[in-house]
Amino acid sequence: MAKVILFDLDGTLLPMDTESFIQTYIKELAPRVAHIVEPQQFVPSLWAGTEAMIKNLDPMKTNEQVFEETFLKAANVNKEDIWPTLDHFYETVFPTFSHLTKPTQTAKKVVEEVVSQGYRVGIATNPVFPKVAIHHRLNWAGVADMPFEMVTVYEESTFTKPHTHYYESICNRLEVTPEECIMIGNDIQEDMVVSELGMKTFLVEGHVIDRGAPKYTFDESGTLEDLYERIVQRQGIFAK
Repeated sequence: MAKVILFDLDGTLLPMDTESFIQTYIKELAPRVAHIVEPQQFVPSLWAGTEAMIKNLDPMKTNEQVFEETFLKAANVNKEDIWPTLDHFYETVFPTFSHLTKPTQTAKKVVEEVVSQGYRVGIATNPVFPKVAIHHRLNWAGVADMPFEMVTVYEESTFTKPHTHYYESICNRLEVTPEECIMIGNDIQEDMVVSELGMKTFLVEGHVIDRGAPKYTFDESGTLEDLYERIVQRQGIFAK
């Protein structure tokens, strides 16, 4: 029987077009650091740092450390010269991107319901953003005050999606087996990969991301509203 329910954030608890969001994020960030690094160098460096995090399987390095090493070298800049500007961006500009999302009260209802049924809960969002940016998105989704036992952020995580190592590390931190968890997400490759570990899955429809391959099975699917009803009625993978 499942003990823990893990939620993806973007496109799951927080309805949004992830690709459009990222495009706006880059468009707004690059000019704000142009006095330090030219956009034509900054943007490729940012992507290089992100790719390094996604590829990294060294458990001794956090995603933050991996990003810094790759990004700073590619951008040919010192951390103390650019980090204050990046921190200011995340604190003051990033919050204005909320208009790119479509929050729904159903998200909070879903989390409240599973908590009321005794499930432990966690946010399993891809930890390629700093804590401040992820917590802004939790606020937009209306779930920042929920009793999540963990929220994966790049300062504290050592792997990323779609690696199964990422999900195994979550299970280790929560001291549960994959079979004792349910993963709820909208990404076929990044979220449904947990089926390889024996974790139950629910694919949230509306903003599904499917790159075509690899293909992973999922146990159930439906809208957030469908998810809420199944949890309330304790059906399928949510049966007690």
